Amino acid sequence: MPTVIRPADPRRRRIIVPVSSPLPKDVRVSFEFFPPKTAAMEQSLWGAVERLAVLHPAYVSVTYGAGGSTRERTHATVVRLRTETALEPAAHLTCIGAVREEIDAIAGRYWEAGIRHIVALRGDPPEGTEVYRPMPGGYAYASDLVAGLKQVADFEISVAAYPEVHPEAASAEADLDNLKRKIDAGATRAITQFFFDVDVFFRFLDRCRAAGITVPIVPGILPVTNFARVRQFAGQCGASIPDWMGDLFAGLDDDPETRKLVAASVAAEQCRALHAGGVDQFHFYTLNRADLTFAICHILGVRPQTVAGVTGLGLKAAAD
Repeated sequence: MPTVIRPADPRRRRIIVPVSSPLPKDVRVSFEFFPPKTAAMEQSLWGAVERLAVLHPAYVSVTYGAGGSTRERTHATVVRLRTETALEPAAHLTCIGAVREEIDAIAGRYWEAGIRHIVALRGDPPEGTEVYRPMPGGYAYASDLVAGLKQVADFEISVAAYPEVHPEAASAEADLDNLKRKIDAGATRAITQFFFDVDVFFRFLDRCRAAGITVPIVPGILPVTNFARVRQFAGQCGASIPDWMGDLFAGLDDDPETRKLVAASVAAEQCRALHAGGVDQFHFYTLNRADLTFAICHILGVRPQTVAGVTGLGLKAAAD
């Protein structure tokens, strides 16, 4: 049965994607990882990195914990990606828990280490703090951070976007104004919070373009490995979960293999529908797991690129 996209903008033609349609040839992907807390988690992270590296992503990003709690681990992971792989790393950096001079120094260390891409975020307040309050002497909001980073060095800067509105925003219009301030300050790309309804993304994209935001708006894709956990994530960030999705995962709590098959199918259909609507870039929230992301990329036509004599993390040698 074909997938049908019904975008909000009536000027966008109705797009039908038959199951038998040819694989995309123009898709570009990027992956998000988080810094490990334990030796076992570190092994899992680098296993995922090695598995996905052969897909030659445009870049891979490394998150920054709430309240700046993973600052050193983020830095160590990003620098290792820079020095031991041919991947292009992007470091998350937030406004939380540091004054401007300290954040500028961190950014300077990244630049000196060869990191040219920053994902600039306001950040979540420390655990136990419900309301965000700018730190005295710090960067108040992500737009301020973007402007400050541009003063440190000529970073490529990605920022966050919220198709279903940031939960703390006063309104959808205020949220869009905030995104435009980040772009006007120097950001070159916006990566969205995860979503599951493609119409939500297309409506948001239409609003961005109408507001004069012309940079790439890259959809953030979250493969569902644990539906209960995703429901919790969604509640925290204001993302909606369609009723049909709950029906698909019903009864699979104790059946991880079937759950993976369903998850791959849902995400692959979402991505193919987005591609049919003109999207050619996807950012995957991997949760440091490679299997589902690798499978979805395969369905999107993103395949391993082999280089003679190069395997795994030895990719660095092929780029020199």
